[in-house]
Amino acid sequence: MFPEPRFVDTADVRLAVYEAGDGPPVILLHGFPEIAFSWRHQLAALAGAGYRVVAPDQRGYGRSSVPDEVEAYAIDKLAGDVTGLMDALGLATATIVGHDWGALVAWHLALTQPRRIDRLAALNVPLTPRPPVDPIAIFRKRFGNDYYIVNFQDSDEADRVFDADPGRVIDRLYRKNQLSRADFDELPEKMKTINLLRTVTEKEASGDALLTAEEREVYVEAFERSGFTGPINWYRNWTRNWERQADTAVHVDLPTLFIGAADDVVIPLALIEGMRPLVSDLRIHMLEDCGHWSQQERPAEVNRLLLDFLGEALA
Repeated sequence: MFPEPRFVDTADVRLAVYEAGDGPPVILLHGFPEIAFSWRHQLAALAGAGYRVVAPDQRGYGRSSVPDEVEAYAIDKLAGDVTGLMDALGLATATIVGHDWGALVAWHLALTQPRRIDRLAALNVPLTPRPPVDPIAIFRKRFGNDYYIVNFQDSDEADRVFDADPGRVIDRLYRKNQLSRADFDELPEKMKTINLLRTVTEKEASGDALLTAEEREVYVEAFERSGFTGPINWYRNWTRNWERQADTAVHVDLPTLFIGAADDVVIPLALIEGMRPLVSDLRIHMLEDCGHWSQQERPAEVNRLLLDFLGEALA
């Protein structure tokens, strides 16, 4: 059973925090559109293995604060929530594990505050070099205006469509056994643009449902409460984040585990291999026959990989 939250005040938000276990601390950071419940399989397994596991609903999500201002979701604010949470819990350091956007927050912490991190694990989203020009301009030129990250910049259409029926959003996005990378690679280039509005509104869903009926209701209730504008605002800071990271050296010198998914077609495999010169102590493990929701699609394997990685520190 997933624990009830306690509420922790950081510098400018209140976070709903779900905890289990005692021992070396591990903080689990979810992605989009997720909540702390996305780590339900890991929370129990890691706590049972002797770790203190802490999973917040990040700002804009679930039962945590949902600021109105777009700039309130800039990467330094998101990272500050993690260190603020650590301070409130009396943790000088912790292992940080992030999935999707949570991985981006974890990478930012590793680049800017490495002394607060014992070990780092990133799921699905790799560390990448800072591009020389605004990444939104790159996305727009390469993928067009329908690409979901570009679309999020241009209008509030996604906010309105998603808020109108959170259950449909969860039903359409939380899928498995959808499109293999091999099949994706065979598509014409114009069909490779990830368009979340189209995914949510099209008549037929692909693949298989990932969640049980009970799990689905947890997500639906969370997004009925918070809405989707806060989570989408994370993306609306993409240019701002790029500007603020101009003087940040992109190199990580921490014990690092990357868990990728062979069929997460949003992430080019070249970006994963491209991490090697950027991370000095790196292990890469690819999950075969797995899409974007790695810790939920393949919980037993992800748990084993995390426990093996954490166990290195105790050897």
